[in-house]
Amino acid sequence: MNKKPLAGKVAVVAGATRGAGRGIAVMLGAAGATVYCTGRSTRESRSDLNRPETIEETAEMVSARGGVGIPARVDHTQEKEVEAFFKRVDEEQNGQLDILVNDIWGGEQYVQWGVPFWEHSLADGLLLQERSVKAHLLTSYYGAPLMVKRKQGVIIEMTDGVGYHYRGQLYYSLAKISPVHLAAAMAEDLRDYQVTAVAVTPGFLRSEQMLEYFGVAEENWRDAVAKEPHYIESETPYFVGQAVAALAADPNVFKYTGKSLSSWGLSDVYGFSDIDGRKPHWGNYALKQGLMDKEKLGME
Repeated sequence: MNKKPLAGKVAVVAGATRGAGRGIAVMLGAAGATVYCTGRSTRESRSDLNRPETIEETAEMVSARGGVGIPARVDHTQEKEVEAFFKRVDEEQNGQLDILVNDIWGGEQYVQWGVPFWEHSLADGLLLQERSVKAHLLTSYYGAPLMVKRKQGVIIEMTDGVGYHYRGQLYYSLAKISPVHLAAAMAEDLRDYQVTAVAVTPGFLRSEQMLEYFGVAEENWRDAVAKEPHYIESETPYFVGQAVAALAADPNVFKYTGKSLSSWGLSDVYGFSDIDGRKPHWGNYALKQGLMDKEKLGME
């Protein structure tokens, strides 16, 4: 087996500061890729989320795993910044861009759960769309032409959930369903150029923020199961990271274009495990627990 199947490939992970974005960037690096790690949080300045993770840390983690990590401070809601960034990639990589991951989010603190949409803050609801729809559109708008020129590449829209079902709150639901349709629609426009566009979701993600929410660390994450029993089937960000890396390395990835995929489904296809040796499968677990049906889990 080729341990560096992405050697010589160039990737951009938009929103690589933490969570799934960081896990994806690191695993792309582990597969040998050069990875531009973008986001708003740097060692000099934090974003409005005021979290400690930075794009420099992510880039260093990419390099430590055998890739080439390049931090780049970009606010993906600002067109001029996005345009300038992809011009830089074009110049530095001689027009090469093989993998583009849209993982911009930053909306955690703006969702009011249990509140009907007409009582929810409209400003916060619209901000969710700006960060998960506008930012993704801008990023693909300026990134896709590099792939179109070479008639190859993969665009991956990160989201929460497979397909188009309601996610529990209107603004959140719209923000997470939109990337699914962005992938499906981009796939049609890109089809003649052999550029793949897919949506990918993790399962119950054991991100830095979720660990903090439950008051645990990665070393003792199981202690959170007493508070949230379903946490037993959680996965690290590196699990979905391996899913994305496996997709990007698959010479037949185009067969998936336009589809909505999951970390657990891709683990069935590619056979990878989480970095702790477990094989979490949110689909089988949620089905067994009666949390969701096969259609909502993409298991039909």
